[in-house]
Amino acid sequence: MLILFKLRKFILPILLISTLLIACGGDDSDPIDTSTPSNLTITANLVGANTNNPNGDGSGTVIFNFSADNATSYKINFGNGDIIETSAKSIPYTYTGAGITNYNVFVSAYKADKFISKSITITIKVNSGLIFSDEFDTPGSPNTNKWTYDLGAGGWGNNESQYYTNRTDNVVIANGILKITAKKESYQGAAYTSARMKTQGKFDFKQGKVEVRAKLPQGGGTWPAIWMLGSNISTVGWPACGEVDIMEHAGNRQGIVSSAMHTPSSYGNTSNTGSQTLADVSTAFHVYAVEWTSQSMVFSVDGVVHYTYNPAIKNSSTWPFDSNQFLIFNVAMGGTFGGAIDSNFTESSMEIDYVRVYQ
Repeated sequence: MLILFKLRKFILPILLISTLLIACGGDDSDPIDTSTPSNLTITANLVGANTNNPNGDGSGTVIFNFSADNATSYKINFGNGDIIETSAKSIPYTYTGAGITNYNVFVSAYKADKFISKSITITIKVNSGLIFSDEFDTPGSPNTNKWTYDLGAGGWGNNESQYYTNRTDNVVIANGILKITAKKESYQGAAYTSARMKTQGKFDFKQGKVEVRAKLPQGGGTWPAIWMLGSNISTVGWPACGEVDIMEHAGNRQGIVSSAMHTPSSYGNTSNTGSQTLADVSTAFHVYAVEWTSQSMVFSVDGVVHYTYNPAIKNSSTWPFDSNQFLIFNVAMGGTFGGAIDSNFTESSMEIDYVRVYQ
């Protein structure tokens, strides 16, 4: 009897607890999803890699693509100490240093605290000749040791509608990104404002590779540009100085990014142009580049070439590119390329992650 009594003392509380658990949890219709990501894949595209350059073109830029079922975010360890977390499934990255180096890259796919990991080994070539860069890491106005501005209205012959300022309303660095913002506002007699920044008098170069990682504005009438002019423009004028349009985009032709050469033999509505179509130019960053040698200009986006300028006959009329050039970033409104401005436009920005010049 004593043993039975003791058993009853323990059995009764256990039954009560079990009953309470069933009563509280039995109607849960929204179970927590604790499934772990699966099927993680990774690929690495070395920019400029080909039969002659299996380790890339020397820029050190790699475009990583990765995906996993049931993943909401990713963490990438680039094998050199740099780690990035992102919800995107593709990201470009530029290695620095010099020479040919192996890197073990680790990617982890996460959902809440559940994750899986996978690695890939790449061998990348990095040229040592980085001669100019701005990573836009310091908040506020751009570095005055590197940048100056064109100010005013008129569009320099392009019939543009904006007034260029150097106000932080129109040009500012925040969270590691340079933003050039075009706005609809009444300012100094103009209906729009924006910014046009340049390295004139601060930095110029002859021959090399320019890379700019950027996301473009949108809206009818927007006209963002990443381009160069000859530093001798003040003495020989335009187009004798030569103009290199690395990237131009019109919001009225959304997704078509173009490159162009302006020379004494073909300028304004030049025939020296090429383009490619990218559906996400205003929602994703891309690397816009030109490689300038003594013989040609090669234009690309994310390593995909869409235009090469290599005139059959080279003289001062077709090739005014034996002198230094400086960089220009701007967002124009309307004009001969931008076209009609959408009446509903209020503001939009060109965002730039970095600019790098190699030689």
